[in-house]
Amino acid sequence: MTEKEHWGKGDAYEPYVGRWSRLVASRFIDWVAPTPDGRWLDVGCGTGALTETILGTARPSLVRGVDSSKGFLEFARDRISDPRAAFEVADALHLPVDDSSHDYAVSGLVLNFVPNQAGALDEMKRVTRPGGLVAAYVWDYAQGMELMRHFWDAAAEVDADAASLDEGLRFPICRPEALQSLWEQALEEVTVVPIDIDTVFLDFDDYWSPFLGGQGSAPTYAMSLKDPVRDELRTLLQRRLPTDGEGRIRLRARAWAVRGRT
Repeated sequence: MTEKEHWGKGDAYEPYVGRWSRLVASRFIDWVAPTPDGRWLDVGCGTGALTETILGTARPSLVRGVDSSKGFLEFARDRISDPRAAFEVADALHLPVDDSSHDYAVSGLVLNFVPNQAGALDEMKRVTRPGGLVAAYVWDYAQGMELMRHFWDAAAEVDADAASLDEGLRFPICRPEALQSLWEQALEEVTVVPIDIDTVFLDFDDYWSPFLGGQGSAPTYAMSLKDPVRDELRTLLQRRLPTDGEGRIRLRARAWAVRGRT
């Protein structure tokens, strides 16, 4: 792939991963088990899936979302009008937040894209009060995120260069042992758990069309292919994906969640 991965168009990202990340976010907040009136920082808030879930279920006093993508933040602002929420363009390694100013620092489906993951964790710890919680979740790209796993396995068969782009190989942090090790270097009472959800597609087009939106690693790669190669990939996936009697495709999506106290 010669072009950079695209992350910025919320309306294209939502059908690809956003609709599923919202389901994971709800399970994640249940697991965090927050107390009311907490001050939250959502690092890499993207289109606002986790921020919106915090607002709807955690009874926070405020939620501050930061992200490096202006496009995603515009989508989040348009979608979320709750006065307890605020959004700001910022880098995960340079959070514009005072020390010990939040009760919860969280991050959803972002940590693997940060070049310096230990640095990002240090920043999240810095802005969290003593005894506060720092938590995150990432997709299990190597095995459990089946909608992407099927894609990359098929892509490797039609294009020899695809293997180097496979998120399961690129992101070793998205494994429970790696998350446990990273969190234990900075925090106490560390726990890692899987979060599984079902991703049900109405038909093959419902599965395939989000890959044509160009938002995210796999869609950017798909749109970089020449038409004959992309058609070959589409045909292979359509033949392989499991379908029920009504043509629906039922896949599992697993995320790994980690938390620890400052």
